[in-house]
Amino acid sequence: MTNPFLGRDDQAIDVSDTPRGELEVVHTFTDGPMPTGVSVSHTGRIFVNFPKWGDEVPATVVELVDGAVKPYPSAEANQAKSKADPDAFVSVQSIVIGPADRLWVLDTGSPLFEETQRGGPKLVCIDLTTDEITQTILFEPDVALPTTYLNDVRFDLRQGEAGFAYITDSSDQGPNGIIVVDLASGAAWRRLHDHPTTKALPPGEMVPVAEGRVFAERSAGEAPQPVKMGADGIAISHDGERLWYCPLISRRWYSVDTAALRDRALSDEDVAATVVDHGDKGGGADGLESDDQGRLYATNWEHNAVLRRLPDGEMQTLVHDERLLWPDTMSVARDGHLYVTANQLHRQAKYQDGQDLRVYPYHLFRFAIDAGPVLLR
Repeated sequence: MTNPFLGRDDQAIDVSDTPRGELEVVHTFTDGPMPTGVSVSHTGRIFVNFPKWGDEVPATVVELVDGAVKPYPSAEANQAKSKADPDAFVSVQSIVIGPADRLWVLDTGSPLFEETQRGGPKLVCIDLTTDEITQTILFEPDVALPTTYLNDVRFDLRQGEAGFAYITDSSDQGPNGIIVVDLASGAAWRRLHDHPTTKALPPGEMVPVAEGRVFAERSAGEAPQPVKMGADGIAISHDGERLWYCPLISRRWYSVDTAALRDRALSDEDVAATVVDHGDKGGGADGLESDDQGRLYATNWEHNAVLRRLPDGEMQTLVHDERLLWPDTMSVARDGHLYVTANQLHRQAKYQDGQDLRVYPYHLFRFAIDAGPVLLR
């Protein structure tokens, strides 16, 4: 009788998980804090950020220079005197190269997910030709609520006098939503405030799984608690007409009309009426991204993968690799590659009964996608 577990010549068949796609290692983080965000400038400069979640963080924003991390734009800019310091970075969750090749820094003002204070939550612009801060937009307490966690940001510089920014509030302690920012005036307002599409799904509607284990907050000796992170990933369509977003704890993704988000004369109900549910995206996603060919990308932390949605709605798995332990943030670069961080977020002590199971190195990968970034300018 033929043994189904043996191939020809009695060679054992490899029944391990099969990878897909080719990841290129750009940088390994062999010590220090875990990275979340990455963004690549039009000239190929690479920037990374480290939020203050409990690791020692010498600099929350850095540039990768000759294989080393360098505080950016300076060490002083990374040394906040308090969590309400308006002149320095407190705890940065996301850094994004905008359409005009400037670095935008999204400061949560919330180390260890603490309540925010005015001066901490802000959006900061850095001119890459001079490496100097050129604009700082502070968010008022009715926009960046005490519970707000500013997660990620996208831009359309064609609208208004200087463009608009769109930011997700992924709070696990209060209302979620989208924050809209007029970059000329600095005025900002909340949209889809606590809308159901911005909220984490409750345990009865989703059981999230990372690395084969239910993803939940776990303290030693206590019952697991659901993770409640809401609107997290964000991407803008290649024509700028739709803003895509997804809660961290959800397998669905949504889009909303950007003109409606910007129009302050519209009611919240009118804005919500433009939301489209685009269905299941194959798993939980942390980061979203888009390219100039009209395609959308989603990290998939449940399956160690990055997926792509074609304009006709077809979903493709671009990479699936055991090293993609919690793929977090993506950046589409002008070199035709998509860059992605993998930081083992789910192995932190708060999710592992008080034991920190993260193992160095953390990774920054890239892979070819034959497309460029969305540049709405």
